[in-house]
Amino acid sequence: MTESNSSTNSSPGTPLNEAELHRINAYWEACNYLAAGMIYLRENPLLKEPLKPEHIKNRLLGHWGSSPGLSFTYIHMNRLINKYALDAIFMAGPGHGAPGVLAPAYLEGSYSEIYPNKGEDEEGLLQFFKEFSFPGGIGSHCTPETPGSIHEGGELGYSISHAYGAAYDNPDLIVTVMVGDGESETGPLATSWHSNKFLNPIRDGAVLPILHLNGYKINNPTILSRISHQELESLFQGYGYTPYFVEGCDPETMHQLMASVLETCVLEIRRIQEDARRTGIPARPLWPMIILRSPKGWTGPKEVDGHKVEAFWRAHQVPLAGVKENPAHLQQLEDWLRSYNPEELFDGNGRLIPELKALAPKGTQRMSTNPHANGGLLRKALRMPDFRNYTLVLENPGKITAENTRPLGKFLRDIMSENMSNFRVFGPDENSSNKLDDIYAASKKTWLADYLPKDADGGELSPDGRVMEMLSEHTLEGWLEGYLLTGRHGFFSTYEAFVHVIDSMFNQHAKWLAMSKDVPWRAAISSLNLLITSTVWRQDHNGFTHQDPGFIDLVVNKSPSVTRIYLPPDVNCLLSVADHCLQSTNYINVIVSDKQKHLQYLDMDAAIKHCTKGISIWEWASNDSGFEPDLVMASAGDIPTKEALAAVVLLRENFPQIKIRFINVVDLYKLVPSSEHPHGLSDRDFDSLFTTDKLVIFNFHGYPWLIHRLAYRRNNHKNLHVRGYKEKGSINTPLELAIQNETDRFSLAIDAIDRIPSLQISGAHVKEHLRDQQIDCRNYAYEHGIDKPEDDQWVWPY
Repeated sequence: MTESNSSTNSSPGTPLNEAELHRINAYWEACNYLAAGMIYLRENPLLKEPLKPEHIKNRLLGHWGSSPGLSFTYIHMNRLINKYALDAIFMAGPGHGAPGVLAPAYLEGSYSEIYPNKGEDEEGLLQFFKEFSFPGGIGSHCTPETPGSIHEGGELGYSISHAYGAAYDNPDLIVTVMVGDGESETGPLATSWHSNKFLNPIRDGAVLPILHLNGYKINNPTILSRISHQELESLFQGYGYTPYFVEGCDPETMHQLMASVLETCVLEIRRIQEDARRTGIPARPLWPMIILRSPKGWTGPKEVDGHKVEAFWRAHQVPLAGVKENPAHLQQLEDWLRSYNPEELFDGNGRLIPELKALAPKGTQRMSTNPHANGGLLRKALRMPDFRNYTLVLENPGKITAENTRPLGKFLRDIMSENMSNFRVFGPDENSSNKLDDIYAASKKTWLADYLPKDADGGELSPDGRVMEMLSEHTLEGWLEGYLLTGRHGFFSTYEAFVHVIDSMFNQHAKWLAMSKDVPWRAAISSLNLLITSTVWRQDHNGFTHQDPGFIDLVVNKSPSVTRIYLPPDVNCLLSVADHCLQSTNYINVIVSDKQKHLQYLDMDAAIKHCTKGISIWEWASNDSGFEPDLVMASAGDIPTKEALAAVVLLRENFPQIKIRFINVVDLYKLVPSSEHPHGLSDRDFDSLFTTDKLVIFNFHGYPWLIHRLAYRRNNHKNLHVRGYKEKGSINTPLELAIQNETDRFSLAIDAIDRIPSLQISGAHVKEHLRDQQIDCRNYAYEHGIDKPEDDQWVWPY
């Protein structure tokens, strides 16, 4: 049950004495000077001479508007880190707020430690300014190169979910997360506020959200800045928070108010945690959060050319854009920069003066060097049970059916049991549907909202649960990313049709990983493991809306250094792939495997060899050993493999003289040349498998053109004919859906007859018979609502 709400009316008081107020304001002015200097200056970093056009960058890039508020919060958090020895990290949600984070990171020394050419002196400061938003230099977001960052501002809507992911299983960590008011208008951000219903104050850390209402987006007002104080307060009370307000524009008043409110929130977090840990009762509290209302572009130019700038959308990016050509603008820029009195903040060598330097935390207590923000430093390998213990025993290939994902659920159950503080399973209310429900034997679903008596009957809910379920793929993906980026492990399953909900999140995480590989001080984190199930070919009742295998098309757009795609055809292959993925680092592993019953093909020894190679000839399904094949039949995916095998049988029964080679692909990137992807086959190996001049029919799980895209440079591409999903179908039986998309056994066999020269005429009668069978299948499905049993229950006959 929830605790009662408390008053959120904030009054400033005077927690800072006069000297403390002077120092913290001076430190903030140093941050603001650096933020503005990054945007404008390429020379004269300390304004030791009058500002000239040649001191200004040729391209003015970067964003001023959110930066003062970000550094304002950052340095006030520093005060409390020093006072209470806090373990804290800082996350910047506003998309273009890097100057407001880079500045305090530089002033506390960590930036210079990591990048010695940007030392704490005049020359280092010059390089720091020059390289910001400069070719080959520093990004205008909090990129992986930014010390202390695990979230690139601009991933609109994900800051809160990333923050909670970082806090789970980190009992002493406080994640201070700034939410941009433009970001707050997004759908992912709206759902992520509910993450507080999944935070256990006994075992987890805390998230302190700070909603930064500076009033404007790029050139429009923001919604939450234009509703009443009462409505805004009620909104966040409804989300389950106690909101505290810090509002104003006068620096002295705002420093006192922020110091008071932030300390109140930190102490309230500690009280909540201490009470829960003392009593052992993980009640859901109303966690504190702050609404910071400060002017956009705070302390910058008030007006430019008679137009409002500070506290208006014009402050968003570069307030003064024409300074090289416009002497009045240049003078206004110099007046603005000198208003911070840099000569009083830095000594003659360009170093921050000692009394201000002393305000920053030391060592790894600095938020820019906290090891949680470089999670690979904290990562411990999973204790893994032997996946062979979950083997599905087979006597012969293609004779029995089984649910592919059921044994995986048992495997995940035991992984969780062995790793109860650094492994979680994520899924949008579908783990049972996806046949992974054995995991509940190790841990129930995390739940700290209210309970009803009937929940005891199969609800599987517990405040101590470690299975994360919420019907928001956005929030789940954000949690998982935050969890991984801070050094832990996870596994995420979702329906194939709805994995597109996280397209942009996958995209940003892939970019983060790719960039991180070029940042030597970032240690490798656990891979993001994504199981895509409830696939296109098994949507008997959901129909057309649930038929979309296109997520893997998006995946291949990303860097080959970080993406992997696997399509295991059966249980044992799925187990082998999952074991490999869960032990890997710095990848996004996408596994496509349906949850329904499917034919089983390989015993465990064969499955391990097949998955290790990623692609191989199935000797038991081929009859071309010692001969050149007339046809190479290839497949990738569970249903396409079954239909391709059935087509092979049809051809061999009707044309025993033809030679067929059967190839199955588990690792999709094997089709790509080795020069383009580390998993790609060499041209010699590809030619050996697929030949240089023989017919290849490829039955594929997804959209057929993806295979052509991957293999277009191969020697035999002209003879490669791919069958896959073509946006046809609705409420169909499985075989009828395959017929509509020409991935069924009959269509594949007909295609082979049409393309093998020796069969084009002699095979006419067989083609007619196969077309008759297709018609019979459709008619049977429309009459009985199921596929013909002899087709549905087909097994490999040899």
